[in-house]
Amino acid sequence: MALIEIRNLVKHYRMGDSLVRALDGVNVTVERGDFVSITGPSGSGKSTLMHLLGCLDRPTRGTYHLDGQLISSMGDAQLAAIRNRSIGFVFQTFNLINRTSAMDNVTVPLFYARKTRLHRPALEALERVGLAQRAGHKPSELSGGERQRVAIARALVNEPAILLADEPTGNLDSRTGRQILRIFHQLHTEGVTVVLVTHEMDVAVQAQRIIRMRDGKIVEDLPVDDTMRARAASAEWHEAGGETAATADLPSQAPAAPTDAGGPGGRE
Repeated sequence: MALIEIRNLVKHYRMGDSLVRALDGVNVTVERGDFVSITGPSGSGKSTLMHLLGCLDRPTRGTYHLDGQLISSMGDAQLAAIRNRSIGFVFQTFNLINRTSAMDNVTVPLFYARKTRLHRPALEALERVGLAQRAGHKPSELSGGERQRVAIARALVNEPAILLADEPTGNLDSRTGRQILRIFHQLHTEGVTVVLVTHEMDVAVQAQRIIRMRDGKIVEDLPVDDTMRARAASAEWHEAGGETAATADLPSQAPAAPTDAGGPGGRE
């Protein structure tokens, strides 16, 4: 059974007299342990798809199964329970509580899940991202990369079925962004299913597989290989806008293991 199975997903919004077709018949399957990136220009539908995957919204039509459960027909209370139990979120803006410590930020999902053990699982989650030594520090006392690591630990603390990351390197410099991506690689090698939304192609190709969207549709769904990663890092890709023309001559290969799958680095 696939972890995520989406069939003919449609999402329409009414804006005044206009009907916005944010998603227009999307089909996606994600297996357990996959590392998938979703990319595309602004307005392509990638953020809408992320919201639906994260149970933050409901589709207009179509079906969404997560871990065997039909999500698309659930009510608000059921969706909230699924979000807390099965999905870990990592956002571009970190979304940490400034007045509390890193440890207390990580315990928030445990509190909402009514768990009785809070501090030990939170410390273990911080250890997974190499930040246990900063557990007592508030977000204002941490660097941007450290704050994002706290956010990743918070996303992991309930051992979710899937980790959803929305532009997780968007507020970070290139060096710190690479450190965050190394953490995602490490989590993937540990068996975590990762879905990453980004508009940056050099970030997208860090995954095993790229889903590229345009105008509410999936226009490409292909495995990533080392040649594609090298092309994405080159000026040629950026000059071509990361479009299909930039990859049309690339051979189809099985997904390659990430070229940099080390653990988290030191402090930023």
